[in-house]
Amino acid sequence: YEEFRQLALAEMKDKDKAFHKTAESARKGMKTAQRDALPPRKQVLFQAEVFDIDGSRAFLMKPENPAPGNPWVFYAPTLKSSPDKAESWMHQSFLKAGIAVAGVDVGEAYGSPLALPKFDRLYNEMVEQNYSKKPVLLGRSRGGLWVSSWAVKNPDKVAAIAGIYPVYDVTAYPGLKRAAPAYDMTADELAAKLAEVNPIENAEILAKESIPVFIIHGVEDKVVPINKNSARLEKIYQENGAGDLIELQKIEGQGHNYWPGFFLSQDLVDFVEQHAISPR
Repeated sequence: YEEFRQLALAEMKDKDKAFHKTAESARKGMKTAQRDALPPRKQVLFQAEVFDIDGSRAFLMKPENPAPGNPWVFYAPTLKSSPDKAESWMHQSFLKAGIAVAGVDVGEAYGSPLALPKFDRLYNEMVEQNYSKKPVLLGRSRGGLWVSSWAVKNPDKVAAIAGIYPVYDVTAYPGLKRAAPAYDMTADELAAKLAEVNPIENAEILAKESIPVFIIHGVEDKVVPINKNSARLEKIYQENGAGDLIELQKIEGQGHNYWPGFFLSQDLVDFVEQHAISPR
C-alpha cells in the first residue's frame, strides 16, 4: 500500500505544490550517488515494440497469441512514466487474452485537437498492420481527455471506451489556464471554443453512436471530480436514451490515488476484453 501511496503523491504533485517543492528540494540536496541510485521513472511495457510517429514515441505491446480479428486497446496517457507499474496486471491480462495495447506520447496535450493527427497516425499504423479497425479506448486520469477527444471525432472507429478516474472536461482538470498552451490559445480563447473542443460538451455523439462505456471512479476524487467528468458523461448517456450502455462504478472513500482496486478491476478487464474481441 505504501508504494501505491507514494506513486499517487507523485501523480498529484501539480495539485500539491508544497509537497512538490519539498520533494524537489530534498532531491537536489542528495549526493550524486544517492540520486543516481533512485529508480528511474519510465514506462512499464511487456512484449513491446517502440517506434516513432512524426517525432513522437509510440509503443505496441503484442500478445503471443492474438485473438481473432487482432483486437487492440488504444491506451492513454502515454508519457515518460505511463503506463506504469500499477497497470501491469491489467495490461498483462489483455495480452493473455490476445489483445494488443498501443499508445503514442503527444506530451501534455489535454485533449487538444493539435494532438489528434498523431492519434490518427497511430490508428492508421495499427490498421495497416492488420489490427482491428475498432479498438477499445482506455483513458486513465488525464488520458480520458485524450481518448474522448479522439472518440468524438471518430465514433465509427471506436468499439468501446473504458476509464480509470478519467478526465472528460478540460475545465475541471487541468483548467483553462494550464490547458490553453497545449491548444495554442490563451485561456480566454479556449473558453470561447469550449463547445467545439471540450470532449464532454460533445459527448452526446458517443451516446447517439451507441458506444459502450465502463468507468471506475472514486467518489472522493478532488483532482478529477466525478460529478464534472464520469457522472456527467453518465447523465449525458441517460438523457440520450443510452443509459444502459454506460456503467459507472462509484467507489466510496477513494480519491485520485493508487488504490489497487482501480487497477485490479476484473470488471474493467472483462469489459475491455469483451468489446475488443467482439466489437459492435
